[in-house]
Amino acid sequence: MSNESPNALPDSFFHRDAQTLARDLLGKVIRHKVGDLWLSARIIETEAYYCAEKGSHASLGYTEKRKALFLDGGHIYMYYARGGDSLNFSAEGPGNAVLIKSAYPWVDALSNENSLAQMLLNNPNASGEVRTPERLCAGQTLLCKALGLKVPMWDAQRFDQERLFVDDVGQTPQRVIQTTRLGIPSGRDEHLMYRFVDAIYARFCTRNPLRRGQVEGRDYLFIDQGN
Repeated sequence: MSNESPNALPDSFFHRDAQTLARDLLGKVIRHKVGDLWLSARIIETEAYYCAEKGSHASLGYTEKRKALFLDGGHIYMYYARGGDSLNFSAEGPGNAVLIKSAYPWVDALSNENSLAQMLLNNPNASGEVRTPERLCAGQTLLCKALGLKVPMWDAQRFDQERLFVDDVGQTPQRVIQTTRLGIPSGRDEHLMYRFVDAIYARFCTRNPLRRGQVEGRDYLFIDQGN
């Protein structure tokens, strides 16, 4: 029996401007099959990167390790960061990509409570205790750990509907927060507002852009997308 989803995003979906892709990926669900289980998480935070700006890996030039960034939209680029794996998708234009910054566990008929239980086992906290579902994928390396995604297996690969794909489950955020990216060193275009967050899930992302002290119009913008 095939596991193919009629709503799996085609490679052509990713062949668009990196900021547009970063925004449009919010609400989509990453599905990764591990054993007999589909581990799944809804994307709630993304960051766009361009070859021409200093915050991107691609700005450092082409290498074999970074080749996925220079391939057509819809290639997977994975790398090690902060002691874990990070997941990116190539976008339109050589060197342009979107980092999947954080997500929220997704449970449905394909990815049931057993899948969530496996994700919780995959990603305990530093004390070995079970994380709350809200914090399970609240960061780029936590997301990959929960979903069982590893650099050696997926870097420079295409999506595969039998193993790893992004699913359109009909969830489009009505309001998106646009703000600056995280972890960009000073002097490397850290001011660019290339991070996008599903407003409803803001408190569950890597760092809440609506936290105390942040000012709308200066530190972040709202994008209303309607229904």
